[in-house]
Amino acid sequence: MAALNGAVKVFIVERLACFETPTDVQKAVKQAFNVTVSLPQLAIYNPKSASGARLSKDLKDVFEATRAKFLADTSDIAISHKAYRLRVLDQALVTAAKNGNTAMVMQLLEQAAKEDGGAFTNRQKLEHTGKDGGPIQHKHALRVTDAERASRLAALIHKAKGAASEAPADKP
Repeated sequence: MAALNGAVKVFIVERLACFETPTDVQKAVKQAFNVTVSLPQLAIYNPKSASGARLSKDLKDVFEATRAKFLADTSDIAISHKAYRLRVLDQALVTAAKNGNTAMVMQLLEQAAKEDGGAFTNRQKLEHTGKDGGPIQHKHALRVTDAERASRLAALIHKAKGAASEAPADKP
């Protein structure tokens, strides 16, 4: 088991608090500090595991603070930002267009439109009033005057009477 200094321990605890897998943390420690750490040794630095139950209070506090910040703040995660997602979609669109993949181009355009229009959010835009606080104007509302309505009703009644007089009498 490798002896670890304080900086390596904090590094491990912070990575584990951010839900990184032990294997990924192992690789990151090797790359950042050129120290080889075994997977069982890493488990000691996760207070949520059975082997981490005896972790020092200071490192437990680091773990809890890092976990809370990680769960509360997504600003450091690129994919959580609409601009980043649209840029990635744009790059994929350019590649698909160069390859002549029309179906993929169409899917990416639809995806980008949904992304830009907010289709993937839980927000709904509800309008309770129209322009300047007035009533909502319905573009496709049927506007019929009382005279037109009366005329149409009379035509329907006349048609119904004509159809009734032409109907064959019921046989007993």
